[in-house]
Amino acid sequence: MSEKLIEVEHLKQYFDVGSSMFKKKYVKAVDDVSFFINKGETLGLVGESGCGKTTTGRTLLRLYKPTGGKIIYDGKDITNVDMLPYRRKMQIVFQDPYASLDPRMTVADIVGEPLDIHKLAATKKEREEIIIEMLRRVGLNSEHANRYPHEFSGGQRQRIGIARALAVRPEFIVCDEPVSALDVSIQAQVVNMFEDLQESMGLTYLFIAHDLSIVKHISNRIGVMYLGKLVELADSNEVIFHSLHPYTKSLISAIPIADPKTSRASKRIVLQGDVPSPLNPPSGCRFRTRCPYATELCAQQEPEFREVSSGHYAACHHLDKIN
Repeated sequence: MSEKLIEVEHLKQYFDVGSSMFKKKYVKAVDDVSFFINKGETLGLVGESGCGKTTTGRTLLRLYKPTGGKIIYDGKDITNVDMLPYRRKMQIVFQDPYASLDPRMTVADIVGEPLDIHKLAATKKEREEIIIEMLRRVGLNSEHANRYPHEFSGGQRQRIGIARALAVRPEFIVCDEPVSALDVSIQAQVVNMFEDLQESMGLTYLFIAHDLSIVKHISNRIGVMYLGKLVELADSNEVIFHSLHPYTKSLISAIPIADPKTSRASKRIVLQGDVPSPLNPPSGCRFRTRCPYATELCAQQEPEFREVSSGHYAACHHLDKIN
């Protein structure tokens, strides 16, 4: 039995967007989401833009104060505690390598800043050694330490961001779409680097992305989000080859296939309509407005996110009809 590092129970993150006619309005970015991540594993989180993936990751790190629910780290409830001791253990790699690095700081200062905050280097020499070691781990060298971010390509900048996250020797990293801003050729290098770092440093990842083919490659398990809710969660192969939820099936049908023969034979599931606004989500099942299997029951009652088979969770009223 694997040991759980992160447990999230009924997590909610609502953003106040003003009021109309004496009633407060909220964007329900994350609405009642529960999952766990075992030590040393990678949980992939996928879904289209605006479904709440990034908000889930940031709330998990308490960069946003949760509206409701519980966050448990290594058996301790951290929902309302001082986060400074946990900042060392939990880090994030941001999506945009152009916006997440301070242009006025050298690479050595960027990677060294977390060391200064957590007082991890006793001497200047030790600080320099840690910085160079971290740069080496991400494929850069000591010559890069005195340069500024604008002197680097997007892929190199993302490596600097990863080195900064690794500097404090964390246990858990939220990878917030870390390769979506990079060229495809660089994406593979960075994803492989994440895997090597996980092995050598014993890391646990929450890997957020909207590209299922990347998530399939790196993740042990995959969770699929739609409009603030988890609709399916299972082992990677189980999600890719035996998906249950109609939304997951549609996402998987969109993965490009390199073989033209297989590609022609595969059937693309195209969803009708647009994603509803999180300000005013549909009643019952949130996916019902685009689901070909939707009935009156879907409008009246929200489907329960339940375990359908061992370790395979899904939220749908019509699983028996679809599969």
